[in-house]
Amino acid sequence: MTDESGAELWKEHQSAFDRVRAVAVTVSEPKPADWIAEQAHVAGNTARDHLQRLVEMNVLRTATGGTATRYEPDPLYTRMQALRNLLDDRTRDDLLKLRGDLQEQVEEWQTEYDADSPSELRERAAHADTAEATREMRQTANDWDIIAYRLQLVGDAIEHYADYAGSTPAPA
Repeated sequence: MTDESGAELWKEHQSAFDRVRAVAVTVSEPKPADWIAEQAHVAGNTARDHLQRLVEMNVLRTATGGTATRYEPDPLYTRMQALRNLLDDRTRDDLLKLRGDLQEQVEEWQTEYDADSPSELRERAAHADTAEATREMRQTANDWDIIAYRLQLVGDAIEHYADYAGSTPAPA
């Protein structure tokens, strides 16, 4: 299958709105409508209409600066979606186990690198003896940031499980 046929299949099975949404919610930095239109295989005006609708739905937000309006995922929407996914896929006990697993990973990095935070590890990376050690520490610091964010989500899901999931947790 070529990229061309993949795009045709995507267009055949997904609406223009769904393609614009799929592209826009996955960008890691704000992108202009024309860039999103090209990636979603839609006309620029179509992309702008759908992007404005997604902004009104609080799925996206606009970024300031530059000459063109740029779009990025709304962090609150992204957080709520991640919470929803956690609650849909796991029981409260599963969440407690996940929290323990994530904490264990952080504790391993703390011990291995003798650092208390990703920023402290990045500081150590700046003084590493080899390029490989620098890259490894930077990657671990990035992974640590992701785990720390996920720990916050899991903690929120556990703390508010009854409210969010609409059920009472089982007795311990």
